[in-house]
Amino acid sequence: MDSNTVILVVIVIVAIWILKCLNVLREYERAVVFRLGRVLKRDKGPGIIVILWPIDKIVRVSLRTVTWEIPAQDVISRDNVSLKVSAVVYFRVINATQAIIEVENYRYAVEQAAQTGLRSVLGEVELDDLLSQREKLNARLQGILDEHTEPWGIKVTQVQVKQVDLPQDMQRAIARQAEAERERRAKIIAADGEYQAAEKLSAAAAIIGREPATITLRYLQTLVEIGSEKNTTIVFPLPVDLLAGLVGKPDGAAPRAAGS
Repeated sequence: MDSNTVILVVIVIVAIWILKCLNVLREYERAVVFRLGRVLKRDKGPGIIVILWPIDKIVRVSLRTVTWEIPAQDVISRDNVSLKVSAVVYFRVINATQAIIEVENYRYAVEQAAQTGLRSVLGEVELDDLLSQREKLNARLQGILDEHTEPWGIKVTQVQVKQVDLPQDMQRAIARQAEAERERRAKIIAADGEYQAAEKLSAAAAIIGREPATITLRYLQTLVEIGSEKNTTIVFPLPVDLLAGLVGKPDGAAPRAAGS
């Protein structure tokens, strides 16, 4: 082998070694570097990082938020209602070194913790609270998961209960309950309207009792309303006092003796 061939081989080996030593990391990536099996103190990246290959080994970690949908879980609520609940978890790596050395597979670990936490938390609440207080349950789930994943360098940013599937008989029961609640509100509103109308009528009667002329004005207003319509028959209301004066006793009639 001549010298030119040896030089060419050396150049190729050096070029390959340089390429192995140079690594380009994107803005959302960090590299955990292991040197002879021991991890370096700080993460590398982003940009170009230089390692001593093959002494150094790198593990790339993405810092982007991961969206994972929790499959439907069988949950028994506190009031013994069996249902299926699915949710969505948002999490991201905040410490790449911890995410690699503290847990074998951080994503699988977060998924398992999310499923367990979902069944545990929702099993402690009643069905009405599950349907009406989702924001509180989401915050509670997020706090529990974040506490479990913090030692792994993982931050759970949000948990949302996505869907609650109820049995058919429970759906019918809830529909009947809602219908009964609507009927109750309708009756209360109708009774309140009658009560207010009675109060107004009572107040009007008191005013008319104090001012007899008001009833005459009301009669005249009624006549105007009737006259504005094209009616063939008009009924004239007369005050009771006037009728009492017309239907009096005849003049000169002697009083009837008692006992006759």
